[in-house]
Amino acid sequence: YYFPCQRWLAVEEDDGQIVRELVPVDEAFVKKDSENDGQSLATLGLEQKAKSTTYIVKVKTGDKKNAGTDANVFITLYGSKDDTGIISLKASKSNKNKFERGKLDEFTVESVDIGELKKIKIGHDNKGSSNGWFLEWVEIDAPSLGRCLKFPSGRWLDKSEDDGAIERIIFPAELQTKEYTPFVPYEITVYTSDIFGAGTDADVFIVLYGADGICTQQKSLCLNKREQRMYFERNSVNQFIVELEDVGDIIEKIRIGHKGGGLNSGWHLDRVAIRRLLPNGK
Repeated sequence: YYFPCQRWLAVEEDDGQIVRELVPVDEAFVKKDSENDGQSLATLGLEQKAKSTTYIVKVKTGDKKNAGTDANVFITLYGSKDDTGIISLKASKSNKNKFERGKLDEFTVESVDIGELKKIKIGHDNKGSSNGWFLEWVEIDAPSLGRCLKFPSGRWLDKSEDDGAIERIIFPAELQTKEYTPFVPYEITVYTSDIFGAGTDADVFIVLYGADGICTQQKSLCLNKREQRMYFERNSVNQFIVELEDVGDIIEKIRIGHKGGGLNSGWHLDRVAIRRLLPNGK
């Protein structure tokens, strides 16, 4: 069995996860790569990402005295087919100091297919000086499935409060479930020109336009400032798997640009290639 990864397991890199689930790929792909004949290992890593379901996990800490926690928080998602195993919520996209009173923290979690999300288990390890935690709610959005579920809590996870539990199993509030048209993964390959000063450190974004005025949201291609510094260098090719609204079989145009700012924001773009990845691998 061959399990390519080609991604960071680091809090400060990529999506911040330090554990990844990998699915096996055909041995021929790996041999093909070792002979430098076409498919690169980096592309295999992106294939893994395309096969995964991305969950956006939002965690709301209550607005009560001593509600925040310094303990290590973890979550497990349970589906109709499988579960994710224990996932440490380490890299909050919204706050450097996470799980503070009244704050909303956002995390990215990737998993192979677990089926329909049925329940979650969330808790902490009770470490640190301020370890008790008042959890208001958890919201889990899976764009590729077109479902957003709310898991209400409104309780302490604290050995000296409530029932003394520091982890809980929570079920979704059916009435608060939102359903929408599922997003699809697009493979976006960006070619930066080979001329002096062509590269940029700015925040590059893209919008796709289909027929009949359908378009996607504006989406940044980099997840953080470090990626912005790494990608879009002179004469480079950068590939991304981005989940976006499905604009259909025909892409009539794209809008690509950056938000300026920084020392080296000017960018000379050569071309962009886009492939819509469908579930059957087309």
